[in-house]
Amino acid sequence: MSGSGSPAEAAGATRRDFLYIATGAMAAVGTAVALWPFIDSMNPTADVLALSSVDIDLSSVEVGQRITAMWRSRPVFIARRTPEEIARARADDSDPGLIDPATDASRVIQDEWLVVVGVCTHLGCIPLGQDPAAPRGDWGGWFCPCHGSVYDTAGRVRRSPAPRNLDVPPYEFLDNGAVRIG
Repeated sequence: MSGSGSPAEAAGATRRDFLYIATGAMAAVGTAVALWPFIDSMNPTADVLALSSVDIDLSSVEVGQRITAMWRSRPVFIARRTPEEIARARADDSDPGLIDPATDASRVIQDEWLVVVGVCTHLGCIPLGQDPAAPRGDWGGWFCPCHGSVYDTAGRVRRSPAPRNLDVPPYEFLDNGAVRIG
């Protein structure tokens, strides 16, 4: 005789194993349900989310002028580029010397406006170049005084140690001549 157990018991699976697995699964689901309110409370509130975007009036910005706005406690550089700056940035699109290759068109929504976060991607310094008298480096963009990174007029890093281009924040142009960042 082969024994009195079922085929499942012969394979090693028992009712007790099933009960252990079912109990463990229910405990995991119960723990997740109990912890969800605590995890959800870490999300920003509606008033904080409302502050996460800022509208900037661009109507008074002249061609060739650069302004600085604050967004999420970080400077944002907004440049109204000249046709020469745009042409230079487009001409450098295929330059094999780009450290972090990106085309000018992929970094702007409207050709004459460049919007980038004004924080060097190396160690977080604020690059110079917003003031016309400030050093802008060989490519006419921005120069980081901390370690010498240089960016072009499209915010692309042209000289190290910065590992990547200046970040482009989420933004959109509004019908009233303003830009909404965030």
